[in-house]
Amino acid sequence: MLGIKDIFRFYKKGDKFLSPFCIIMLAGFSFFSCEEKKNKVGKAYTGPTTTVDGVEVKYSEQGKMKVFLMTPKQLTYQNEDKVFPDTVNINFYDPTGSTVITRLRADSGRFDQKSSVYIVKGNVRVVKSQTQEILTTTELNWSPQTKKVFTDKFVSVKNIVTKDVINGNGMDAEQDFSHIKFRKGTFKMKFNEL
Repeated sequence: MLGIKDIFRFYKKGDKFLSPFCIIMLAGFSFFSCEEKKNKVGKAYTGPTTTVDGVEVKYSEQGKMKVFLMTPKQLTYQNEDKVFPDTVNINFYDPTGSTVITRLRADSGRFDQKSSVYIVKGNVRVVKSQTQEILTTTELNWSPQTKKVFTDKFVSVKNIVTKDVINGNGMDAEQDFSHIKFRKGTFKMKFNEL
């Protein structure tokens, strides 16, 4: 076993591969590299804080189902915004809460916590079963607080039975789409020849 005196003798003589100067330099570099790591500040994490699969959100009033939202995935962020990166399906119910009267499908969506509004985007398609109408647009907003659906994007409503078409820029509606008001619209009617 080597003692302290033997170690000093070894370093005084020097070594072909490892000199005392090299040891001091290596120790200095490792000290400074550790100091630099302490002073570096990393970028704050901005990704989702939680991920939930197979999401189903139900809204009811006085024990009666009003709205049922389904999506394969939900990402929640630090500011409580929620993102639905996959297909969003929403069913709107009649006043009794027993029958689906309107179905909505969109490519993706999100919930903006600050404004308390759900926003669906992509190929948005709304089917109104009672009136046999199909509404298409690129974006719709729904406020659970006001129970209104609205957009400032182009909207087209086609009646499946009569083939009548209403196009408009911007729209306001009840959450079940029972009453739709176009901000700027045009109406196309199909006439059958006699």
